[in-house]
Amino acid sequence: MRHWQPGSSVSDMNLDRAWVEINLDAIAHNIQQVRAQLAVETHLMVIVKADAYGHGAIAVAETALDAGATWLGVATIPEGIVLREAGIIAPILILGATNLPEQVQAMVQWHLQPTLVTPKQALVFAETLQAQNASLSVHLKLDTGMSRLGTNWEEAAHFIQGVKHLPNLAIASIYTHFATADDPDPTMLNLQHQRFLAALQSAGIDPDDPQGPKLHCANSAATITDPRFHHDMVRTGLITYGLYPAPHLKAKINLQSSLQVKARITQVKSLAAGTGVSYGHRYVADSDRTIAVIGIGYADGVPRNLSTKIDVLLRGQRVRQLGSITMDQIILDVTDMPGVKEGEVVTLLGQDGSDCISADDWADLLGTISWEILCGFKLRLPRVLVSQDLAANKMLQATG
Repeated sequence: MRHWQPGSSVSDMNLDRAWVEINLDAIAHNIQQVRAQLAVETHLMVIVKADAYGHGAIAVAETALDAGATWLGVATIPEGIVLREAGIIAPILILGATNLPEQVQAMVQWHLQPTLVTPKQALVFAETLQAQNASLSVHLKLDTGMSRLGTNWEEAAHFIQGVKHLPNLAIASIYTHFATADDPDPTMLNLQHQRFLAALQSAGIDPDDPQGPKLHCANSAATITDPRFHHDMVRTGLITYGLYPAPHLKAKINLQSSLQVKARITQVKSLAAGTGVSYGHRYVADSDRTIAVIGIGYADGVPRNLSTKIDVLLRGQRVRQLGSITMDQIILDVTDMPGVKEGEVVTLLGQDGSDCISADDWADLLGTISWEILCGFKLRLPRVLVSQDLAANKMLQATG
């Protein structure tokens, strides 16, 4: 298992290659912006799975909780254990399905709360907990149209009532997940919400009963779309990190991007006309050029399919990437920028001067989503925490 641990201050660090900067103040700002859209009694669960979308789960969790979040969501038991080992005591929901007795035992040990998706799974939990003389708060997931995890909404009454009568299980919440909340057409979103409410009614659950289980269905997009979807809790992922689920939602909330990717120039050299660049010579110089090599590549999370398609920022100006992106290095055209030297910092994602390159820009070029870009930056890139509240900026390094 990997842990993120604080290291030396930025002034003491030798960031001689490449790194990811995480702005904790931006994350706190985004949490406060979400919190301002919620009723006082509505809980905010921040999703910190996949190492908080590559931002560092411990640092993000602590920042989010300080800023007004009350719950954390992760995908796996090991992700939850990492947070517990860091001393985080907030309730943690495991969003993925777990089916083995040893997994039940681990959740009891680490005070984690599971998602139950089938009656069969619920029986495994009840039997294991009885044998341990232990109990757990559990969360029931209904499938209202995502066609992923969860009991079909039309079978909700049987599922919910069945779990109610099992020993050692206490239903903490009932939830579903929207498949199209980021679509400008709300038809499916509204249908899923109607199905969720109908399922609750069939099971005798009153959405307005303060003594009943918590109800939640809103992801980032639904959270900022309409307060009808807030219920007792919302679950925010992408907007926590300052990115919008869809362009039409940008007017809904003021977000600040929390991640920048930077690298240093490791060599500057002259290139004669007619010379090929990088593997396969996908670029051949049509005139004498000056090129710069930077120490980051696809092994760090810069997709190779971006080769010849991206700019990076140097001295606040855009420069073009040339040839194939390689495992550890990228080549830039700096012909029009005189005096470029080894050691200068290049921004691949983030703000430099008045210009900005975002994960959305890369996602658009690749025909994918910004979530995938954020989660793609590998652990060999140190994470540098940037915050006015820190006595010194800190670097996070992956340790085994």
